[in-house]
Amino acid sequence: MRNNKNIVFLVIIILLGYSCQSTPKNDPKEAPRIVNIINFIRQLEPRDPLITEDILYETVYQQILLLRKHSLPGTFLLQYDALINPRYQTLLRNEISPDSEIGAWWEITQPHVEAAGIQWRGRYPWDWHANVGFTTGYTPKEREKLVDVYMEKYKSIFGKYPSSVGSWFIDAHTLGYMYDKYKIEASCTCKDQIGTDGYTLWGGYWNQGYYPSKINAYMPAQTEEGQIPVPVFRMLGSDPIYQYDMGLETSWQGVASLEPVYPESGGNREWVEYFFKNMFKEPCLAFNYVQAGQENSFTWEKMKTGLEIQIPLLDSLKRQGIIRVETLGESGRWFRKNFPLTPATSVTVTTDVKDEGHQTVWYNSRFYRANLFWKKEAFRIRDIHLFDERMESNYYRNVTTSNQCTFTTLPFVDGFLWSTANEIAGLRLIKIEANGASVELPFNNPKIIETENGVLLIEGQTENNKTIRISLSEDEIQMTLNPQDGMLSWALELRTASKVVGQLPFKDISPQTISANMNGFNYKITCPIGSFIKPDTLSTFIFQIKPLNHSLTLNFRERP
Repeated sequence: MRNNKNIVFLVIIILLGYSCQSTPKNDPKEAPRIVNIINFIRQLEPRDPLITEDILYETVYQQILLLRKHSLPGTFLLQYDALINPRYQTLLRNEISPDSEIGAWWEITQPHVEAAGIQWRGRYPWDWHANVGFTTGYTPKEREKLVDVYMEKYKSIFGKYPSSVGSWFIDAHTLGYMYDKYKIEASCTCKDQIGTDGYTLWGGYWNQGYYPSKINAYMPAQTEEGQIPVPVFRMLGSDPIYQYDMGLETSWQGVASLEPVYPESGGNREWVEYFFKNMFKEPCLAFNYVQAGQENSFTWEKMKTGLEIQIPLLDSLKRQGIIRVETLGESGRWFRKNFPLTPATSVTVTTDVKDEGHQTVWYNSRFYRANLFWKKEAFRIRDIHLFDERMESNYYRNVTTSNQCTFTTLPFVDGFLWSTANEIAGLRLIKIEANGASVELPFNNPKIIETENGVLLIEGQTENNKTIRISLSEDEIQMTLNPQDGMLSWALELRTASKVVGQLPFKDISPQTISANMNGFNYKITCPIGSFIKPDTLSTFIFQIKPLNHSLTLNFRERP
């Protein structure tokens, strides 16, 4: 059966043609490029006394005027303290366009907590720490009270319950309760990051949107029975090339994203055009998703330049039929109509804003995510994380007492946490010399081919113009080398920084299976074609994956 899959893979390559470098589907009905402009609203900003309530209000007003100027819908998400402010109620009722949306921003504030009959423990009326400013700091019953209070207040003001709820992170108990009782239709959460603002979200469904597990809102589910049927979209528009490696050997990452306040990325026209080109015009599977907009805490003065670059460009792309600009709720309804389970998606980047020869492909499915990365002809698989709906989040039942939070999945390759500035982790394509030494093989001229069945095909040339092909499908990765050459011994090889070797999750390596454990949760990776090779005492690699007849397969579906 596995050999038949390889034959089908080769036939698809032949039928689609080897020369189709970056052939995107620009018809938004086939693989739509979806944009949500999400601006969320806080009543106050205690971190800076110069940012007054009037400045915060004026920021929202200017955002509304800019969207109206370009006839674009927006999603405005209200923190509870802003929800109960009559000024914001009047502004949003009277000034936003009819096709815009008002929803909930799920950071917890003092008036919200006190309205629910709970004691406030924050330093300020809004405190961004994870143990007071988010529902992770409250018991499941308290979380339900906070949801009920917000929903009833919202309905008393706007006459219905909100369909969209966003936050940097929402626990699964809260999200599931919002769906079960109030039938919310969409949510959004922070991009992947390490330590930024004290929040670590790492290894999740990269960008795009997914159905979360009923017991872990950060973990994509594999079954309808195990999922909360609310699509969660990833916010902030990470730089697909450069965000991942930012801050190696530090406890927190910088930001390279579409957020308009950052002058090197979202506030820079060259970067914005590079990002839009790759997100809207390069190959993808199912759809591509971009969140634009900014919270009012940054103030209009700081975001004005970036938004006045981005919004006209989005207007133009919409008029050309290249993108859809819609509300978060609309995107959630579309997602549920089209996908009973989390779909396979991809983000393809073939141009480098810094002109340093970088290219990358992000692939997501309900079983895993993977990141392939090139610097000119040097290639490595930078990241593979597995997903398992059975892994319960630390915050599903428990209350955090820390001012920080951590959401993770199941690592197989982690090019950030397992690296240092001088030892970069990754799964590399190698040639094994007669003396056993490893030499990296090139991977030249990668061509990316999107298919109709959730499979992304990548091919290029390696040593002596041999063709290397990678197939990324919903539950596995296949790699082949053609034509077969008995004289060439090749493999994939995982190396990490030497200082993390003792901290890796791998518990046992056998020829067909690697068993691993993350935070007490067991998982495994299998190799139905090819084999895992354990290092000997003199080796510096973690493991190798050797092909069988120049083909290997990694499977991520099987469970311990």
